[in-house]
Amino acid sequence: MWYDKIIEADKVPDRILRKGIRKLLKQRLHDEHKGNVEDQQRHLMNLIAELKASPIAVNTADANEQHYEVPTEFYQYCLGKNLKYSSGYWKDGVTDIDTSEDDMLELSCQRAELVDGQHVLELGCGWGSLSLYMAAKFPRSTFKVVSNSRTQKIFIDNEANKRGITNLEVITADINVFDIDIKFDRVVSVEMFEHMRNYELLLGKVASFLKPEGKLWIHIFTHKEYAYKFEVIDDTDWMSKYFFTGGIMPSDDLMFYFNRDLVVEKHWHVSGTNYAKTSEAWLANMDKHKEQIMPLFHQTYGEDQAVKWWVYWRLFYMACAELWNYNNGNEWIVSHYLFQKTDKK
Repeated sequence: MWYDKIIEADKVPDRILRKGIRKLLKQRLHDEHKGNVEDQQRHLMNLIAELKASPIAVNTADANEQHYEVPTEFYQYCLGKNLKYSSGYWKDGVTDIDTSEDDMLELSCQRAELVDGQHVLELGCGWGSLSLYMAAKFPRSTFKVVSNSRTQKIFIDNEANKRGITNLEVITADINVFDIDIKFDRVVSVEMFEHMRNYELLLGKVASFLKPEGKLWIHIFTHKEYAYKFEVIDDTDWMSKYFFTGGIMPSDDLMFYFNRDLVVEKHWHVSGTNYAKTSEAWLANMDKHKEQIMPLFHQTYGEDQAVKWWVYWRLFYMACAELWNYNNGNEWIVSHYLFQKTDKK
């Protein structure tokens, strides 16, 4: 687009960028609406058939590079104290990201029905926000947590050592090939399923990790009605190209179409405003620490690309904030699911 160079030079005010983002979101809703209920359901079933014919995940290396090629220090400047790279839970009166992180971590433990003494597996652990929280809260439980990033493993191991946590093991693995002989009481996952494709194969694999009465709890972002892939079709597909290659926006009901090995037992909605506030906090922290972040970008992206990527990351946080704040948080939301096994063996 003719205006890309102006944006990349950091010459466009935020209010103009946000207006453009909201316009693209409106266009996305228009594109995903197929005209009538019959065509809408046909479109969904075609997508489900495509997902069932896919590998468990695609473009895992691209997604890993897009978010984790920047040093961990960047996220330490932007995120809250737990380095939770997902939505917080902003109760009435909460004004700081650290409290919102703690409250969502606590809510996650409650909804996953965690109790002390369990064997727990976490898939897609990030920098260990939930891993470290669970391990400290339930000292008699054992936790094995999986990340496909070596740097994340190093970070979590160091944090566990600092905090005297001894019931936590970090495994570096690609979920496509990950396997483990141990049976678990719980498997938990926060914002990993959006990077997956074949939920039938994935849930079948998770079921094989669970004890007969074991359960899976997941936290994902969703659209209230539409499921769609993040694809690079034209210049407007900026998010797909730079931050979410191979990803999917699940619809809130999508998980109910993959209940062969695990079936949804409980299901919750969390208003998108929680993620909007989280994203705004990340953006504010980024702006607050520009002096510290720019040298990291010079090192990571090169002297001639640092300003462009400063703009891109700010745009990413702005896009997230506008997406989840759309329709007062009732359009794109956060969904929680608790699954149980269909075959209690």
